[in-house]
Amino acid sequence: MKSDLEQLMRENDIDALWVTGALQNNPDMVYFTGVHHVSIADLIKLREKPPVLFLTTSMEREEGEKSCLETHILDKKWPLNQFLEDHQNDLAKALAARMKEVFIEIGFTQGRIAVSGHYQVNKTIALIDHLRPLLPDVEFISFMNNNLIDRAGMTKDNTEISRIHTMGSITTKVVEKTAQFLKARKINGTMLLEDNGHPLTIQSVKNHIRLWLAELGVDNPKETIFAIGRDAGIPHSAGAPDDIVEIGKAIVFDIFPCEAGGGYFYDFTRTWCLGFAPEPIKELHSQVLEAHHRIIHGLQAGTPFKDFQSFACQIFSDMGHATIQDNFNLEEGYIHSIGHGLGLKVLEKPLSGIESTVDDVLIPGVVFTVEPGLYYPSRDMGVRIEDTLCLNQDGKFEILADYPYDLVLPMNYL
Repeated sequence: MKSDLEQLMRENDIDALWVTGALQNNPDMVYFTGVHHVSIADLIKLREKPPVLFLTTSMEREEGEKSCLETHILDKKWPLNQFLEDHQNDLAKALAARMKEVFIEIGFTQGRIAVSGHYQVNKTIALIDHLRPLLPDVEFISFMNNNLIDRAGMTKDNTEISRIHTMGSITTKVVEKTAQFLKARKINGTMLLEDNGHPLTIQSVKNHIRLWLAELGVDNPKETIFAIGRDAGIPHSAGAPDDIVEIGKAIVFDIFPCEAGGGYFYDFTRTWCLGFAPEPIKELHSQVLEAHHRIIHGLQAGTPFKDFQSFACQIFSDMGHATIQDNFNLEEGYIHSIGHGLGLKVLEKPLSGIESTVDDVLIPGVVFTVEPGLYYPSRDMGVRIEDTLCLNQDGKFEILADYPYDLVLPMNYL
C-alpha cells in the first residue's frame, strides 16, 4: 500500500522518486495524482515529504490542481525560452538546465533518486544524460522490475479493491452482453450472421464490445482477445479481424478493461463454443476447469505465488500435458504462468512466473489472477479460464466478479 512507500525508500536507500509523463494512462503517476487531463508533468517525492507536481504549462494548471498536490508551473517560474536562449536552442541542454533548477528548488542536490513513468524513452535518457554533469552528487536509479511503486502497489486498500470490484461488475456485464449477442445470431451453415445477413467477423464482435464498454464509462486500452480456432491455441493472439465467427469452434475471450483514463483494471477470461463443443475441446475445457478450481481451493495466505505455478504444472503434467516447467520455450500444452497481480497495470506484482521474486507472496491486500490454460494450435483449439481474486484483510480469498464457466453457449437458431 502507499503507506509502505517510506519504508521501502529507506530499505532501498532511495532518497527521492521522480515520475514523469502524463496524468492518465501512466500507472506510476496516477498512483499519486489520480487520472486527470495533463499531457506531461514531473512528480518528485522526497523521502518523508509529500510529492510535489511540476506541470509544463499553465494551460493544464486547473487539471493538475485536481490532484490536490502542491503544484508548480515550469513555464511560469522557469520560462523555457530563456533556457533555450542560454543554450543556443539545444532543447536537451535547456530542459536539463531547467530541471536542475527544479531540483535545487525542492532541496535535492545529492542522493539517490529512482526514475519511472511513461514517457518517450529517448527523451528521458537524453534529459538524464545532460542532468548528470549538472548534478554530480545525484545518482539516478532505475529498476529493471520490482520498482518501489510496484512493490508498494502490490497490496491494495479497501478503496482500491472496491474500485477493482466495480470494474469486475462492469466487465462481466459486457461479457454477458456479448454472450446474448452471439446467441441471438442467425446461422448460415456454420457461420454466424450480422443483422444485415453478412457473416459475423471477429472485428465486428470487438466493435460491439468496445461500444458496450464505452457506454459503461470505461476504457479498453490494451485490446480485447477474441480468438477462434487455431488462434485460440495461441495465448496472446488477439484474433484475426476478418475471421468469421463459427459454431463448434473454441473461442478464447479475454477482456481487461480499466477505469477511464488509465485507472484500475479488471482481467477476465472464458472459453466458449457456440452451439456445441467437439469432444476434444470438451475434454480440454474440463481439464482446465479442474485445474482452475483446484488451484483456487488450494490458495494459502503467506505463500509465494510461484508455488501455485508449480502446482499448476504438476496438475497438467499428471493429465498428460507438457508444461513450461519442463520446457521454457514450449509452444503447446501449458505454456504460461498461472497468474499475475492486477491494479493500475494489467500485469503487476505479485508475479508467479520466471520474473517472480521473494516478495511475490500472497498477503492481505493483493489482487491477482488465476488463469490456467491449455493450447494446441496444431489441433485448432485452446482453452483458458481466468478469474481475478483478492486476499482480504480477514485472510479469505474472494473472486471479485462471479460468472458461469459454461463452455457451450446454446444458439437461439439451432
